Amino acid sequence: MAQINATVGALQGNTSKILKLIENARDLGVDVIAFPELAITGYPPEDLLFKADFLQANHQQMQQVIAASRGITVIVGFADASETNKVFNAAAVGYDGKLVGIYHKIYLPNYGVFDEKRYFHYGNLCPIFEINGVGIGINICEDIWYTDGPTEIQCAAGAEIIVNINSSPYHVGKHHFREEMLAARAIRNKAYISYTNMVGGQDELVFDGGSVLLNQAGQVIANGHQFEEDLVISDLEFKGTFEAKANVKLSYSLREVGSPQQIFVSNYMQKTYPQNAKPKQPRLYDGPGEVYQALVCGLHDYVSKNNFARVLVGISGGIDSALTTAIAVDALGKANVLGIAMPSRYSSEHSILDAESLANNLGIDLWSVPIEKVFASYLEMLERPFSDTETGIAEENLQARIRGNILMAVSNKYGWLVLATGNKSEMATGYTTLYGDLAGGYAVIKDVPKTLVYQLSQYRNSLKQVVAIPQNILDKEPSAELRPNQLDVNSLPRYEDLDPILEAYIEEDKSYENLIESGFDPDIVKRVIALVDNSEYKRRQSPPGVKITTRAFGRDRRLPIVNQYRQY
Repeated sequence: MAQINATVGALQGNTSKILKLIENARDLGVDVIAFPELAITGYPPEDLLFKADFLQANHQQMQQVIAASRGITVIVGFADASETNKVFNAAAVGYDGKLVGIYHKIYLPNYGVFDEKRYFHYGNLCPIFEINGVGIGINICEDIWYTDGPTEIQCAAGAEIIVNINSSPYHVGKHHFREEMLAARAIRNKAYISYTNMVGGQDELVFDGGSVLLNQAGQVIANGHQFEEDLVISDLEFKGTFEAKANVKLSYSLREVGSPQQIFVSNYMQKTYPQNAKPKQPRLYDGPGEVYQALVCGLHDYVSKNNFARVLVGISGGIDSALTTAIAVDALGKANVLGIAMPSRYSSEHSILDAESLANNLGIDLWSVPIEKVFASYLEMLERPFSDTETGIAEENLQARIRGNILMAVSNKYGWLVLATGNKSEMATGYTTLYGDLAGGYAVIKDVPKTLVYQLSQYRNSLKQVVAIPQNILDKEPSAELRPNQLDVNSLPRYEDLDPILEAYIEEDKSYENLIESGFDPDIVKRVIALVDNSEYKRRQSPPGVKITTRAFGRDRRLPIVNQYRQY
């Protein structure tokens, strides 16, 4: 199982990575090597699939991979456009330099972040490949999630192992849920299950790797690392010579599927494997640690794949900018992270000191650019237009916009990427400033609720002997510090009350009535729903960020900006 970090559109680069791993696997005596879903194109290629030249180039790279399959069976994901006006999410199977067969994905997900029906046609055949006397069923990602799908058809027809290739995006807890599902498939079909997953970040998605191999009893016998590339090698024993079962036909819920085909691949002699190879311990994570690694992986790949040299963060002395900075240092190295402190007349002395302590703890440069002169100039300039009005949000937001302007000016000057620091609780309720704290190229913690921000910060502090995030930042009440004695609770419910409502309303689509039945305060629920519904226009203008929950803003949750539907 070769879990690689593919880059969308980097056809030659992805292929080069694949070819190196084939060579490596061949030297280690591997019989079959499987690469992730759409490994050649990267996932998801989106509207690149509408470009004929892209499809043709991806097909040429697939042929190059197949040509390299000397003495080894290679299974690799690519986009198959062999039929007129039809494109398939496909797995090519090659041996000894020849294309033995192609499997077309049958179940096309079209929910959440997936749009596969926009691009692909359904497959309708479930072939079985005979390799060294073993019947192998090959299918792709979503195909294995259904009990009456290709896996059952292939196993009923004699397949002893299912090789499922994937590009399965991460969200909290998915690794365990995935393994439970695969165990159920293995037990039900009395077959080995091999699940090869993509790894790495692509725009807002993160693929966690964690490729897994299970035996017929549903027990995990091999795992790949999470959030890093890996080549997972395992020796399997089978009962005997493969014998296909004739005329197998099972009911199928979506469309008519052709009877399994038997495709002979090879019958080579058993190879000699290295005797000194020891099973490795996979690096797997759980809880806040898993989320933290996903954020690090997503940021690293977004920055590196877009060829940015450095990133900069506006450091306020608050918890959100502190966590964002710590993630950036872990993802990119301290030399590639710059902090900019932009104190105003309302910045408390301890916040300024906290920003300095954070920078010292993390070993990054910190520039101080006070905004008082600019803020005073703005107030003077707007004195006449703002006359006879009370000081309020407009004046507060001037400070956020001045800071956004400074960050973008430095970005323009040096070509560095600005990291926005808003969290999911703020994005949900609109507790953000357009062209202010929303300014930036990437919002690392955009999908992280405020309560989880604190958990992740505590987790980060537990990793090293030197505490990264000063305890004072963790202890003090959250504040935007845009007016005297300002606290977040002056504008929002306490985050301990807010975040569970947001999770139920956004991620679970609970109605107002559902929320009240769950025991939430009706007044708070009304207030929260109104804040969320009225802030869609802001979220549409926010930068992309790492998806870590089951339903993130953006690709996952798509609501109209003009929307007069009300639940109460």
